[in-house]
Amino acid sequence: MTGSVDRAPRRSFGGGLEHSGRILHLAVVNAFVGAMVGIERTVLPLLAEAEFGVVSASAALAFIATFGVTKAVTNLFAGALSERWGRRPLLIAGWVIGLPVPFLLIHAPEWSWVLWANVLLGVNQSLTWSMTVVMKVDLATPRTYGLVIGWNEFAGYAGMALAAAVTGFVAATWGLRPQPFEIGIGVAALGFLLSLFVGETRPDRGGPAPKHEAGAVESTFLPVLARGSWSDPALASASLAGLATNLKDGALWGLLPVLLASRGIPLARIGSVVALYPLVWAVSQLFFGPASDRYGRRGLIIGGLAFQAAGVVGFLAGDTWGTALVAACVTGLGTGMVYPTLLAFVSDRSEPAWRATALGVYRLWRDLGYAAGALSAGLMVDALGFDAALAGVVALLSGAAFVFLFRARDG
Repeated sequence: MTGSVDRAPRRSFGGGLEHSGRILHLAVVNAFVGAMVGIERTVLPLLAEAEFGVVSASAALAFIATFGVTKAVTNLFAGALSERWGRRPLLIAGWVIGLPVPFLLIHAPEWSWVLWANVLLGVNQSLTWSMTVVMKVDLATPRTYGLVIGWNEFAGYAGMALAAAVTGFVAATWGLRPQPFEIGIGVAALGFLLSLFVGETRPDRGGPAPKHEAGAVESTFLPVLARGSWSDPALASASLAGLATNLKDGALWGLLPVLLASRGIPLARIGSVVALYPLVWAVSQLFFGPASDRYGRRGLIIGGLAFQAAGVVGFLAGDTWGTALVAACVTGLGTGMVYPTLLAFVSDRSEPAWRATALGVYRLWRDLGYAAGALSAGLMVDALGFDAALAGVVALLSGAAFVFLFRARDG
């Protein structure tokens, strides 16, 4: 494999974009994908103790770990399978698997049902979100990778933020179950129906023809896994940055509602903080995705990791609703800087013949961060308290920034 695509081509913020209608359709689909996770983010951490009597932080956060491991492992194979079977069948299969999730959460008689629901949710998120990313990259050019991925990630996390805010309001008004999860039934049904009208984008099935360069012949699964995991310094550094980012998100997903409740902040205000973080994350990607096309990826990735660390410090240092809102903004901004940029960075450094597989490997390591964050944060809270758990997150984000600075050089 060659490094001939190491440097991201630059583009202006203007200019046309081919296939814009299809890309917009995929972005709308991904808004519903994000909303499927959003229905859990405010309610489930509080539901664990209130209805199921789960008082250990590590046990309560097991639902995030289950989601993260399932999503990560499915990511690993989703890209490679899409090269063989096509993108559209996997997108539709992901929605079929996600349809039972809200029903399981509504009727769960014990915590183990929630864990099984999150296994299905992890597969749903991997197949649907992975395919919307890969399909947009199929339809784009290197000059617009950051732009189209920014649209995709904006839509997904805007859907997540809206669902988190709405379910927080519904839970504060009518209770933790079943009303918040009834919203998920409509989300899953609409996402599935919209996906039926998505056209295939795999290059040999009607998408843009790939340019097979000298290194593209080495397209087997294991060599690409090795490149993204350790042998290619740039791709491996991107995987670490993605893991650190989602480790932070997994920790905040599970700890933030409980931490804010322990500080006496009302449930409706907790919902606003939990929603603001992914909302800033979502909206900022509309700027940072195209900015990475024009100004380069490295600076945004390193700066974004630093901003995330600063935001988590804000949650540590402040104890009021106002300081939590500021911390949510800073954390969301940092996450928005890295999320589309890392995906574009990996796309830059992979050839068309193995790009979907490379994105799958990156997303494997990134989404293992959910499990690592939930498990490590839960154990540290049980043993040492909230401050130690969040301090560990800050340390990892800072370390990932230094690794990326020194190993992921521009080509």
